[in-house]
Amino acid sequence: MTAKKATVCHSEYDRLTRVIVAEPTYMAITEVINETQKHFLSDNIDTKVATDQHQAFVSVLKREGIEVDHLPVKDHLNEQVFTRDIGFTLGQTLFIANMASDIRKQETDILTDVLNKDDTPFHPLTGPSIEGGDVLIDGKNIYIGVSERTTHDAIDILKQQLPDYDIYPLSLAGDILHLDCTFNIVSGTDALIYRQGLTEEAVSLLEKRYNLIDVSADEQFTLGTNVLSVGHKKVISLPNNEAVNKQLADRGYHVIEVAFDEIIKSGGSFRCCTLPVVRVKD
Repeated sequence: MTAKKATVCHSEYDRLTRVIVAEPTYMAITEVINETQKHFLSDNIDTKVATDQHQAFVSVLKREGIEVDHLPVKDHLNEQVFTRDIGFTLGQTLFIANMASDIRKQETDILTDVLNKDDTPFHPLTGPSIEGGDVLIDGKNIYIGVSERTTHDAIDILKQQLPDYDIYPLSLAGDILHLDCTFNIVSGTDALIYRQGLTEEAVSLLEKRYNLIDVSADEQFTLGTNVLSVGHKKVISLPNNEAVNKQLADRGYHVIEVAFDEIIKSGGSFRCCTLPVVRVKD
């Protein structure tokens, strides 16, 4: 009998060694769900440009020694590129998210099939909706955005399943879709934040735990918080977000700039487009 493949993730910034992605072959804005999509609805998505940018991003991941698994894409699933939403790895468990939207539940079925075929263990969540874009881990602390996609009830259920972790619900403000669109952890001491996207209570909690790197409204619109850490203080970020990139570089991070401006038209960037399966300590 072959051994099950490993699933492990204890932070947002340990060295990434295996990740799941899906190409934006059929990406389109069909039903506006955030301010970014509203802005780009008339332009919509150039799938050729989006695919080229996604492939360049995957090439960077592979150059960093990361194993990249691709989900099969379906022509009626226009949000499939955002694989972070459909699952999340906490500790040694890969959870399959319970999506708020019925159409996106079909994406979790595809993920389940792929994981079964390659012998990767997982745990499906049922009941109230919870999505991976709202879930961030840092050691024994898990931060979960309370949003239109992730409910308090779902967080309570996760708490029961993870008794060894401290789970902190963070209420989102305004029209923020997921927590990682307004907050992201880049090390044990540093985090990116767009303060207006969270309640004052949530910001106050995070101020006590991290050196917060502020993201402006303009760069939040271009997903400045939604970087992807790949380990060794290397962070993949959009070239457009110059202030975010400078602040990270000034703090000793190696910023890898990758064009992603076509994909962010739908309201997600590098973190949204990756489902980490394995992260190991640097």
